[in-house]
Amino acid sequence: MTVTPMMAQYLDIKAQYPDALLFYRMGDFYEMFFEDAVNAAEALDIALTKRGKHDGKDIPMCGVPVHAAEGYLLSLIRKGFRVAVGEQLESPAEAKKRGYKAVVKRDVVRLVTPGTLTEDSLLEARRHNFLVSYTELRDEAALAWADISTGAFHVMPIPRVRLSPELARLAPSELIVADGPVYDHCLPLTEEYKIPLTPLGKASFDSTAAEKRLCALFNVGALDGFGTFSRAEVSAMGALIDYLEITQKGKLPLMQHPVQEAEDRVVQIDASTRRNLELTRSLSGGRAGSLLSVVDRTVTPGGGRLLEQRLSSPSRNLDTISARLAALDFTVDQPGLGQDLRDALRKTPDLDRALSRLALERGGPRDLAAIRNGLTQAEDIAAFCASLDLPSLMAQAREALLGFDDLLALLDAALVAEPPLMARDGGFIAPGYDPELDEARTLRDEGRSVIAALQQKYSEHTGINALKIKHNNVLGYFIETTATHADKMLSAPLSETYIHRQTTANQVRFTTVELSELETRILNAGNLALESEKRLYAVLSGAILDQAALLNQAARGLAEFDLVTALTDLARAENWSRPKVDTTRAFDIAGGRHPVVEHALRQQGGDPFVANDCDLSAEDTAAVWLLTGPNMAGKSTFLRQNALIALLAQMGSYVPAERAHIGLISQLFSRVGASDDLARGRSTFMVEMVETAAILNQADDKALVILDEIGRGTATYDGLSIAWATLEHLHETNRSRALFATHYHELTQLASKLPGVDNATVSVKEWEGEVIFLHEVRKGAADRSYGVQVAQLAGLPQSVVARARDVLDMLEKSSREGGKGSIQIDDLPLFAAAPAPQPKPAAGPSTIDLLLEDINPDDLTPREALEALYKLKDASNAT
Repeated sequence: MTVTPMMAQYLDIKAQYPDALLFYRMGDFYEMFFEDAVNAAEALDIALTKRGKHDGKDIPMCGVPVHAAEGYLLSLIRKGFRVAVGEQLESPAEAKKRGYKAVVKRDVVRLVTPGTLTEDSLLEARRHNFLVSYTELRDEAALAWADISTGAFHVMPIPRVRLSPELARLAPSELIVADGPVYDHCLPLTEEYKIPLTPLGKASFDSTAAEKRLCALFNVGALDGFGTFSRAEVSAMGALIDYLEITQKGKLPLMQHPVQEAEDRVVQIDASTRRNLELTRSLSGGRAGSLLSVVDRTVTPGGGRLLEQRLSSPSRNLDTISARLAALDFTVDQPGLGQDLRDALRKTPDLDRALSRLALERGGPRDLAAIRNGLTQAEDIAAFCASLDLPSLMAQAREALLGFDDLLALLDAALVAEPPLMARDGGFIAPGYDPELDEARTLRDEGRSVIAALQQKYSEHTGINALKIKHNNVLGYFIETTATHADKMLSAPLSETYIHRQTTANQVRFTTVELSELETRILNAGNLALESEKRLYAVLSGAILDQAALLNQAARGLAEFDLVTALTDLARAENWSRPKVDTTRAFDIAGGRHPVVEHALRQQGGDPFVANDCDLSAEDTAAVWLLTGPNMAGKSTFLRQNALIALLAQMGSYVPAERAHIGLISQLFSRVGASDDLARGRSTFMVEMVETAAILNQADDKALVILDEIGRGTATYDGLSIAWATLEHLHETNRSRALFATHYHELTQLASKLPGVDNATVSVKEWEGEVIFLHEVRKGAADRSYGVQVAQLAGLPQSVVARARDVLDMLEKSSREGGKGSIQIDDLPLFAAAPAPQPKPAAGPSTIDLLLEDINPDDLTPREALEALYKLKDASNAT
């Protein structure tokens, strides 16, 4: 069956992008057909209609307006779709020059995927949007990642076993791998982390071709100037750039030089630990309730992204940590400085993302203004700090803000204060900047007054006061006089200037060369003004991109200032203290607090958070606190708060404690909470054992380990034996600093046998059968777990609570008498539970009841009412 030329063009383009929805531009709409239309209509909840027939069947169709396309793109990307944007490459008028029925040329100008977004409306301002590439070459593997919205570009060698933790750290929006075995290996990981996985052909990962691709991108002869990269690293970077060439259709983003990272540069934190500690996302998946949400006081998007990066990747380099803490010391000691800097930073736009959009030709006048406004604030901040003796970190940041005088002067002179969103709207170049543009604007905006002046000139020249200059769609502008003046206008010398055009019953119409030229200029003035502004937009964009590398450094400097002042504000407001960080194996925290729980208690108006000490300092041996105590008493909070304090210290922040001395931590492991993974055939206990195995197999003597209730998912003796062996392994083999919470009180005996183990407990008080949680951690062991009391607080029926007490008493009695800790079922008959509470027998009428029966209020005098009241009071006292 024949198809229309337009549908043939659509099918040809669609065949090139079978795995993407095709946005096919038709005028003011992007339209979709066939299966694309069905899928998009369902995903976007828009009307599905039809257009023509194909193979005898109606062609499904739906569409979205071009001006609102970004919102629809965001919905489709979040639902897992990729979108190929097919634009019109010429106007309908240009197409008609090739023939009356010629179809407007169209082609895909961009493939929109989760990892290649640049628009502000599609991105979270305070989060990086990482595109990650992973490659394996023989016995080498590497990971490269980039955020094309900021230009950030990183690479690191990585063993396969570290892939999962690194994906958890980076939280990428998309992962690129070679099709084949690597894809099969990565598929379960991406399903676990919900990361879209994109396979590429093996040619994209060829290291020789990748090196040429990278050299061309950075316009260098060799990559040696950026570092010494392995073949796997070059392969990963080259594949990422190849994917960008595919998706951006040759318009490569502005990439910064690749930064090579070492595996031991940051604290190693596995995926389950990140999830348990809720560093950047809470267990529910949102930002609210995470550590990041509580500590984030940054005022710029760049500062917010830098904070998340530091929190996700605490440093292991003492010089780096010390430099960050020194910057905080400086601003903490000068309260006014931080506030003045924050006031300036609040006016700072997102330089990185504005720069990226300009490089990809997706920017607009507001991106030019963002660069101008950002540089203005950078100049103010640099001038404000000029006389200060800044610490090294802040001095480097200030240095990055300098050197933009000429660019700032150019943008200041060229741009209006509040430009429009799109260049096609015009009006963003300031008056007086370009004479040609000013003239075109004058004709466009003041054409009527120019015509009026010319009319006055012609009236004086001809001596005809009734002469008018008019306009219609047929003749354009013309001079009109009444028929009585026709002879004068048609005779010399006026006929030499005024050219006859038309005669009607009552008027005669003329034109002049001057009027014709003016008409052309007026009619073209709007287009001329717009073209002039587009030309100037290209000039200004080019001037900005010529200094792209320096602008990226300035953006990083502004983000550094923002983060320093934000952490300073946090430390002052929350009464945080400066930690001491060194290379020892110290871990001594006095008055430590959990920042998220403390914040929540304050928000709820509850009791103040109870601070606690923790000392896991050790030299050559392990240092383990074996923590016992009831549920609900705060054991998990205590475990987590010490881990968070260590992470905050190593990211270079003050910490929520009266005092903290942290010896550098290489790894952080957490096994807290219960969860299952039924999709992969793992029960709660199996997940617990897998995570525990990972800790015991990887933790070194510089690691910090927090374990909660190891072995609770199986039978009592099985669980106790596993917990016992785990604790011994941590002490003898791993020699880690660790907090080990348990309900197996038998383990407390190990404190007398293992020199690095100390018992600690969370204090409680029992009052009239109820348990009161004091949330205080002290040395010693708990005598019991108070589980029945906690069950009562939870609201279990009273009969169940009473029955539980009976069973517990008999079990404890059996244990004291040397039993096996269990009893025969006959000792506790199944139906020997405490009977349900019976209603109390009705009592006879009380004295007060009898007195009330004798009182009729309507019949009492005031004196009698007073006497009755005294009688009731006496009766009440008697009872």
